[in-house]
Amino acid sequence: MIKVLVVEDMQVVRAGLVALIDAEFGMEVVAQAGDAPDALATLTHGVPDVALLDIDLPGVDGLALARELAGRAPSCRTVMLTALDRPGHVRRALDAGVAGYLLKSVSPTALTETVRAVATGGRVIEPPELAESARTVTPLTPREAEVLRLAASGADSRAIAGDLFLSVGTVRNRLSAAVGKLHARTVVDAIRIAERNGWI
Repeated sequence: MIKVLVVEDMQVVRAGLVALIDAEFGMEVVAQAGDAPDALATLTHGVPDVALLDIDLPGVDGLALARELAGRAPSCRTVMLTALDRPGHVRRALDAGVAGYLLKSVSPTALTETVRAVATGGRVIEPPELAESARTVTPLTPREAEVLRLAASGADSRAIAGDLFLSVGTVRNRLSAAVGKLHARTVVDAIRIAERNGWI
């Protein structure tokens, strides 16, 4: 029997997922939650085989929850079920250690087949073109990505320089290089492009 944890903040969607999985032979929902803290609390009653997570959860998002589950319950495999179809989200999900990534437009059969595949050690990303685009290599150096990531958090060049023990001029040069490599017009545009592609 494949034991499944369902984490989805929209009650009607969660109820539908629970009904779908419970109706499937060889599967049962052993816990359900609407947010990350409630999901982690269910681990005191046992570790599921598969956790089906939404990314867009209130408070702690599904990607952070996936990382937390990987640390607390390594035997639990995670599947993201989301409406977010950008390659950057897939890349961040893979970096978080998820075994599956599905869009909410997926068929019920594909969903249950993914749960079975993941439970037995497989990895599923649907649609396949998301997996291909997620493998795109970043044009940014680690240092350029670092300053762009800090800029995305709202830090200005002076604050970034202080955090990284660099001169303000060096920070500006790295930001300028990132803007050029991403064919952006401004730092804000570069941040948007890098986030969309999962490069920061």
